[in-house]
Amino acid sequence: MSKKEKFALYLTPEKKAVLERRYREDGSRSLTAFIERAVDFYLDYLSANNAGLFLPTSIKSYLDGRLGQLENRMSSLLYKQAVEQDMVAGILADAYQFNEDDLQRRRTESINNVKKTNGRISLDQRVREVWEEGDEWQD
Repeated sequence: MSKKEKFALYLTPEKKAVLERRYREDGSRSLTAFIERAVDFYLDYLSANNAGLFLPTSIKSYLDGRLGQLENRMSSLLYKQAVEQDMVAGILADAYQFNEDDLQRRRTESINNVKKTNGRISLDQRVREVWEEGDEWQD
């Protein structure tokens, strides 16, 4: 055990009474041991620079549970969306014979559309755009 140094600690009578009550509730051997653990905790908190490491267990468990539910829901939705997208891609590939140039042009156009709409793709909007392009082409 390392040698300990004694020093003066000035507290209000109210704060000292709270400390004396709490160290007994905590089950610490002494007031000194309780204060030393409290100081260690606070120093670790400052070193970690991340309050999340020191959240109460109940809050951390709740957050972990909610995030787990969100992850499961998002995974399920993404899986369903991937299946639907694969079905559409399969139907189009079976119905049309695309060459490499057509595929590259379509990929470039799709990337630009996704960027432009921030990922909010709408079949209705795409159909309207094709209709508008068709009207301009015929004029």
